[in-house]
Amino acid sequence: MMIKCLTYSISIAFISWIVGMLINALLMKTEFYNKNLSNMSFVKNERLNKKIGLGIFKWIVKNTFFKFFNQKLKINKKIEISDLNFLRNEMTISEISHLIGFGFVTIFALVKIINSNYSFALIIMIVNILMNLYPSLLQQENKRRIDKLRKKLANNPSKK
Repeated sequence: MMIKCLTYSISIAFISWIVGMLINALLMKTEFYNKNLSNMSFVKNERLNKKIGLGIFKWIVKNTFFKFFNQKLKINKKIEISDLNFLRNEMTISEISHLIGFGFVTIFALVKIINSNYSFALIIMIVNILMNLYPSLLQQENKRRIDKLRKKLANNPSKK
């Protein structure tokens, strides 16, 4: 039963990535997306990020097969502001897609709770947090780092 719950949860999480990308593609064309969603930040405190294990999650993403998932989220050359702008935009797309996916999977967990299947709902939410919420929080942290670097480059004309 536990394997079935875990398999189902992982399957729904993968499907949620597709749902997130599709809905995000529609949202990207709105003013709300550009004004509000692209600058969203849930956890601004770096200590809190460490306490919830975001550093461990970041290590996992960088050092396992997950590093191959979105190859657009890399810079392999001299850093320029235009590259940082592109990278930040790609991170925003990934972040919002994961958040949409998180909401999508949460609906499945709520259905399991309504059906009094609490252990199944718990497994769904644990997988959902690991596969959707944490990637979104990591993108938010990385966007803050990019914003600091963009500001630094903008204030230093010799680095442009």
